[in-house]
Amino acid sequence: MISRAHDPAERGFASDNHAGVHPEVLTALAVANEGHQPSYGADVYTARMQEVFRRHFGEQAQAYPVFNGTGANVVALQAMTDRWSAVICADGSHIHTDECGAPERVAGLKLLPVPAPDGKLTPELIDRQAWGWGDEHRAQPKVVSLTQATELGTCYTAEEIAQICAHAHARGMAVHMDGARLANAAASLGVPLRALTTDAGVDVLSFGGTKNGLLAGEAIVVLNPEAVRGMVFLRKAAMQLASKMRFISAQFLALLEGDLWLRNAAHANAMARRLAAAAGRVPGVRIVRPVQANAVFAVIPKDVAERLRKRFFFYTWDERTGEVRWMCSFDTTEQDVDAFAAALAEEMSAR
Repeated sequence: MISRAHDPAERGFASDNHAGVHPEVLTALAVANEGHQPSYGADVYTARMQEVFRRHFGEQAQAYPVFNGTGANVVALQAMTDRWSAVICADGSHIHTDECGAPERVAGLKLLPVPAPDGKLTPELIDRQAWGWGDEHRAQPKVVSLTQATELGTCYTAEEIAQICAHAHARGMAVHMDGARLANAAASLGVPLRALTTDAGVDVLSFGGTKNGLLAGEAIVVLNPEAVRGMVFLRKAAMQLASKMRFISAQFLALLEGDLWLRNAAHANAMARRLAAAAGRVPGVRIVRPVQANAVFAVIPKDVAERLRKRFFFYTWDERTGEVRWMCSFDTTEQDVDAFAAALAEEMSAR
């Protein structure tokens, strides 16, 4: 038995990854821990998980549990591309800015980023890079990758995704979705998960769990089997095949068999709205982006950010403008938000 090495009363707004594990997920892990089960996905929990994913995403859906989001994105994109292929993405997307070049280094593809001021691609933005097919000097555009919700906290509507998918498919490209916060987007828009994915025409999804209450685990969900090749081999080759897969699968059962995914995401979103409203009432604080999921972006003076960060940790998003990002989680409380807003007001008035 280890001794506690941190202060459980310490709270912050840096990332939804900083939150702990939802108690219902911990219970599911304990249940799955009893006795022996076959390894590498041949267990009963992984079989049941497949049924649950099909209920959410359609009978054609096939889920491949992996360890983390970068692994999900890399394996998914590798399975969708050839060695000479390119992936069109927003310039602020996670695959472009936060994965240490893994899609290009590990998957062996080329990223073609386009400026997206609100984090969202459009058919017109995609066409800035969707050209050069047949030109042996240019990496061939093969996939469009969307992030839902985006890195800027905005959400694509089902109609916007459908337009992008139709546009990409008409040009012979497939569509991948980085859905690390798909649950937050679905909760925000009040639609089922499949409305933003299967029904809109998305071919392959990287479905997030860790940011929504899981201990560890994401899933690649193949919605269109014709869009991928060699998934089972690529997952293993990329070191993303879990031997004790039942423990990843059991977490997804806890998340998706009932409405835990929705409860967690809706709560995080509500706390973000509460935070934006409270912070926006503080003189001198500017909320600079729409609050559509569980992220709040604001501009505050640098010295205020430095002092406030010592009380509640968070990240500066843009050093040049003073823009900061505050993230809410499934376990963020109203008291957390109110205490943070009070501390922000105090630090602003101390200038």
